[in-house]
Amino acid sequence: MGALTSSQSDYELSADTILELLANRRRRYLLYALRGQDGPIELSTLAEQVAGWEHDVPPEEVAKNEYKSVYVSSVQCHVPKLADAGVVDHDEDNHTVVLADNFEQLEPYLRIVVKDEPENSTLHTALEREAGEGFFSQIRENVARLKQ
Repeated sequence: MGALTSSQSDYELSADTILELLANRRRRYLLYALRGQDGPIELSTLAEQVAGWEHDVPPEEVAKNEYKSVYVSSVQCHVPKLADAGVVDHDEDNHTVVLADNFEQLEPYLRIVVKDEPENSTLHTALEREAGEGFFSQIRENVARLKQ
């Protein structure tokens, strides 16, 4: 995996960059899928998971054209945009993606926007299972504090 240059990994993300990265649902879904992973994940596996969340079905039930749409847009647009910001590291030779150092700057905002995801969905169920009730409870508490 090619190392990120210091210009990509050692700078503070601007508010505009953070908002741009999180503005797209598919990019948020990619980040949700990468959270908590210890190592690189194949882009094809990520695309299956994201397509499943987008269509609210288990990954193994995703139609081929739905998977292909997610995979192609991820390779051509979303992963490069996240990589340019130093949020992910993409190994083009192995077709894998892993979170990079700048994700730490983005994660607090990702925790806020997750409240807008559909509650009765496979995504919501996966996020609950991943982090337990504590994840959503913490988000609700943070949102309540922001509204005060």
